[in-house]
Amino acid sequence: MKIPLSPIRMRWRRFTGPAVVLLAAAVAVASQLARGNSCGHDFDFHLASWFDCLNSWRHGILYPHWAPSANWGAGEPRFVFYSPLTWMLGAALGLAMPWQFVPVALTFLLLAGTGLATRALALEALDDGAATLAGCIALFSGYAFFTAYERSAFAELAGGSWMPLVMLYLLRERNLVRPEDGEVASHPFAKGANGWGTGAVAGLAWRRALDGSAAPLALTVAGAWLSNPTVGVMACYLLAAFALASALLSRWWAPVLRAAVGAVLGMGLTAIYLLPAFWEQRWVDIHQVTEYPGQVLENNWLFSVHPGPEMELHDQVLHTASTIAVVMITITLGGLLASWLRGRLPGEPRQWIPLALVPAAVLLLQFPFSRPLWNLLPELRFLQFPWRWLVVLEAPMAIFVAAALWPRESGRGWRRVAVAAACTAAFLAWTAFAEKQLFQSCYEEDTVPAMLAVYRSGQGFIGTNEYEPIGADNGLIARGLPAFCLAGDPAVVLGVVPADADPDEPVPVWESGQGSCDATLNWQVDEPEHKRLRAAVPRAGFLILRLRSYPAWRIEVGGRPVASLPRRNDGLIAVPVSPGEIVLTVDWTATPDVLAGRWLSALAVLALTGLCFLERKLSRPRLS
Repeated sequence: MKIPLSPIRMRWRRFTGPAVVLLAAAVAVASQLARGNSCGHDFDFHLASWFDCLNSWRHGILYPHWAPSANWGAGEPRFVFYSPLTWMLGAALGLAMPWQFVPVALTFLLLAGTGLATRALALEALDDGAATLAGCIALFSGYAFFTAYERSAFAELAGGSWMPLVMLYLLRERNLVRPEDGEVASHPFAKGANGWGTGAVAGLAWRRALDGSAAPLALTVAGAWLSNPTVGVMACYLLAAFALASALLSRWWAPVLRAAVGAVLGMGLTAIYLLPAFWEQRWVDIHQVTEYPGQVLENNWLFSVHPGPEMELHDQVLHTASTIAVVMITITLGGLLASWLRGRLPGEPRQWIPLALVPAAVLLLQFPFSRPLWNLLPELRFLQFPWRWLVVLEAPMAIFVAAALWPRESGRGWRRVAVAAACTAAFLAWTAFAEKQLFQSCYEEDTVPAMLAVYRSGQGFIGTNEYEPIGADNGLIARGLPAFCLAGDPAVVLGVVPADADPDEPVPVWESGQGSCDATLNWQVDEPEHKRLRAAVPRAGFLILRLRSYPAWRIEVGGRPVASLPRRNDGLIAVPVSPGEIVLTVDWTATPDVLAGRWLSALAVLALTGLCFLERKLSRPRLS
């Protein structure tokens, strides 16, 4: 006879699973604690963003838009377009700990989020031990390590936390309808069945849709978009696919209703970011992100190989991602088959069948014959890399494998210990292998202390091409420019490419001896989004600012707005001035799209509040 657990032991048992997942995440980043952070492909970009965000906060700007360190100090509107969650989280960690620990801490938090979210989804169908194992499998997945170590793509790594929650809040059923409430057992879509009219059927569908899951689903959709645009796109397609599959399996429209409410409200919550990011794309060359040969969809099918040395590194990364995709899909299908043979399929058909469709869909999208789907479905090509869909596969893979491996609750305890020990050994072996194969050692100039020293010197970093003004070229911006250069010609070329420059990145350098500036000046107030100069100009000409042109800047000379500015090939601002004392101010302004986004987000917050109260009223405990 099984002895019931005491209340104290029951209370502690609730924390055991999450504690195990957190410990697993700590093991996953242990090599970075020992060797230092992995300098993956996107590491420098993220680190500079954290520096700029924290600097803006210290100047009282809670939601920054401009990244001043980009383009060698000329800046770029990076924070308008790049989702804010991870660059704000990285900056917040920079407030709490030394910078060299921030990348490791952020990786730990994102991997832990992947494990905890997967565990929460698994608890809908598995017991606590199996669900905890599923959380550990998800955070140790090949794609999670590839994203964290090989790529240092923190924003995409956050997707591992949101995808399981999309599945959870869409599939969860809290308001099971009793027969006496009028549920139509044979076909709930039928109108007027069992004496109930369409109004009653619709009311039951809304009661099942708004069971306390729609509000957190909206927050999950918002979190996905605020983490990364590609994660947001995948979350919306995943939501639509699961809603349709669940509706067909349960023969209720409730999943579709819940998905519609969650998607609309979730995107409304992100309007403060999403609307300006969409509207202001016309001001920058954003399409460059999908035009580089290595980032074109057609060059990223499974195990593609391309001629030419310029694609060699791309093909190496693609081969790694392709191998991980094949392994993860194979493991998922193997776990599904083993679960079926053992009679351990997780949950009811309406729960496990949508999960089982994920590996097939992900595999389909890896091959060229799926190109019509990529071209037909809106924004799907924006994902660029088909293997990005592996983030959706992490949770189903983990759940099917855990269901196949973990003994039943009524089984002998030594079996659970044996499975836990074997899985722990496998996780440690995989971590050691991934640390050897995926870990990216830092060049001296890419280490956190070196990057921090460059940032504090004001030298700045390389810019991002997709954020450059239309018609401008980032490669023409010189390093070492003064804050102001007084010149007679607004199109004067500033900087010369040194003879010993890197042929792959020939950055021009400005020096005073080049004679391109008649005089140089400095700002009296130089804040990220507010600048002021008061100076005596010796003669008429143009003040060329070390500041990138952007429509959100309001430029005034002597309190009067400057109506038109000459265009420069490097995209810098050139302001015409007359001789004598001048006062020049440059301020970042809230454009109409920004104001509209704020109002939409405020309205969405009010709607979410109302939805929470409504769901609290409609929801009731699950009936046994």
